[in-house]
Amino acid sequence: MSLSRTPEPELMEEMEQARAYSLADFEEPHNRFIELIKEKFPGEQFDRLVLDLGCGTADICIRFANAFPQMRMHAIDGAEAMLHFARINIDAIRLHEQVRLFKRQLPVKGLPKEHYSALISNSLLHHLAEPMVLWNSIKQFAESGAPIFVMDLRRPDSESDADNLTDHYAKNEPEVLKHDFRNSLLAAYTVDEVKAQLQQAGLERLRVESSGDRHLIVYGHY
Repeated sequence: MSLSRTPEPELMEEMEQARAYSLADFEEPHNRFIELIKEKFPGEQFDRLVLDLGCGTADICIRFANAFPQMRMHAIDGAEAMLHFARINIDAIRLHEQVRLFKRQLPVKGLPKEHYSALISNSLLHHLAEPMVLWNSIKQFAESGAPIFVMDLRRPDSESDADNLTDHYAKNEPEVLKHDFRNSLLAAYTVDEVKAQLQQAGLERLRVESSGDRHLIVYGHY
């Protein structure tokens, strides 16, 4: 019998929690995020306006900008604590003209552009009690043919597997991150669950794959 999903809060609103995320070492998974985008969309320059759903402290925004220097991005997050550190991180390397941050929670209203040339999202899906708001937001904001790339945690088969992954990947992190990482694993969706979500949303053209020992990716053109 597979492990049932245990939801967690949708927003990370505690300043201590956001500070820990801002200081955490996400070098491996976030670099992998960029590598996979390049692999799945070879030759794509992302030189028009991109939308990042659930930007957190903007680490992915910064890595994306380094990988695609011509890009411009609108990035949203619902937690003011996360955006506080996102603004600091963006301003520190003077990316504020390329990356604009917006406090928005899904479902999103009131963005300055109706449709975007590409949509990305990292580690947002597992926070959502109703995952369809992510897929419906992609349908709402994506231009026809827009590249879509979503990466998220994948729920393990058992709580002992969650414990082992936490010990392996978060053993040197603060307790708040260890706690959040394990809870996030338990709140994550499986590949089959995401396939069912995409079918319900009418997004069957997007592909879903496992990636490594703890992630899944969703990608394709809208």
